[in-house]
Amino acid sequence: MDSADTSRRRQFAVDGVVALAAGTAAVAGSYAVAGFTPAFVVAPVEGALARTMPGVVVTLVITVLGSLGQQLNLLTAVGLAAVGLGVPALAARRGVRGRAPVATIAAVAGAGLAVGALVWLLTRSPGSATGAGVAVGGVLALAGFVERSEAGVLPTDTERRGILAAVAGTAVAGLVADSRGIDSGSKAQRALPEGPAGDLLREARQTSLDVTGLEPLVSEHFYQVDINSVDPTIDSEEWSLSITGAVNEEVTVDLKDLREMESREEFVTLRCVGESLNGRKTDTAVWTVVDVAPLLERAGAPEGCCVMLRAVDGYFVQFPRTALEMGMLAYGMNGRDLPRGHGAPVRALIPGHWGEVNTKWLSEIEILDEPVDGYWEKRGWHGTGPVETVAKLHVTNLLADSRVEVAGHAYAGTRGVDRVEVSTDGGATWTEAELSTPLPGEDVWRQWVYRYDPPDESHEVVVRAVDGTGTVQPSEESGAFPSGPTGWVSKTIRP
Repeated sequence: MDSADTSRRRQFAVDGVVALAAGTAAVAGSYAVAGFTPAFVVAPVEGALARTMPGVVVTLVITVLGSLGQQLNLLTAVGLAAVGLGVPALAARRGVRGRAPVATIAAVAGAGLAVGALVWLLTRSPGSATGAGVAVGGVLALAGFVERSEAGVLPTDTERRGILAAVAGTAVAGLVADSRGIDSGSKAQRALPEGPAGDLLREARQTSLDVTGLEPLVSEHFYQVDINSVDPTIDSEEWSLSITGAVNEEVTVDLKDLREMESREEFVTLRCVGESLNGRKTDTAVWTVVDVAPLLERAGAPEGCCVMLRAVDGYFVQFPRTALEMGMLAYGMNGRDLPRGHGAPVRALIPGHWGEVNTKWLSEIEILDEPVDGYWEKRGWHGTGPVETVAKLHVTNLLADSRVEVAGHAYAGTRGVDRVEVSTDGGATWTEAELSTPLPGEDVWRQWVYRYDPPDESHEVVVRAVDGTGTVQPSEESGAFPSGPTGWVSKTIRP
């Protein structure tokens, strides 16, 4: 290989590195302006990946990787966006080599405009497009400056001004970062609000068992599972909900209409259908709700077959119409407005059903004459039915008196939890655990705790719940796919 070929290969590699850096800078510039909102250029890319991924891959990701799967999808989207937005930068680098400085500046500006146009097409956000375009221009200008300096060629005044303008533009983009990308609503606030919600939160604190390491009855960190990594940002003043389909008259309401309806504060527990048997995607909050039934009556909705809930982010879920009779619309959480990450301005709560039915960012309730596959059914899942009963074992403490303390939560949907039984000999014998006092509500979990004198050898602790109908939690273990995890939870305790 002669020196000319070596030089060309080296230059091509340098161009590729600079282009990738420019694409990465474009992603960063978009984020600097838009934050973690739908205007962030990665959001539509990640959403497209989530919607086109084959069902078998979705199932593998959920059951094997859990929450890491969504993070991997987000990282993949970041990489694709960086590569795609780096293409105009690569074209600019390859097209102006050896030309006059003015042509180079024009090419840099053209690459920035091309990237800005691509981002605008994806997000329809002028700010996000500007942040990405300016960032690309800044990287290309800086790379050209470094290369000319290494070659001993001093930059012209025009080039200096171009570099300074690009850097200043990038800095301005960072300064106008959109704080709406941060959503801290998933953590229960420690300062209790006034009014009925505050009263219920105080009741939950007083009722929670005093066990080190055991999550209280109102969750401090409420889990979030969505089909997208970037949550929608919805103007509550523009939001509306329509009741459509097999109805006598379509009904549309806005947030003001809902707030004028009779409301109440209510404890409701949600459990994710895709969690592991002893997972931590089951949580409880106090929700500000109104009933769906009056709206259905106004629309003249028949009892019918099924219902489809549709969300602003493209999610849709189908389940039996009868389940909607107890359905609620929530616009508050723990005494405050519903957080963006939990479906603001309004989400559905369907008592006793898996979390996937409790649709966030709700926009439509469609009454169906016959079943239609929802988002998850199209991917092989069937987790829209009533939740499975479970007693979880999350805490193991060694007490000062040498006893062992085991504890966790138990949940059985609207059937309620009658008791939790614990075995310290692998399931041969059982003893009732202490339960927290039931919180008011039709669909609420309970805490349990059991203390015992351990043997001098390793032993297996097994827990099971008995629901309000007297039915014992099934012992046969199954994974999350396709209808939610079942089985007794066990743990080996070593002396």
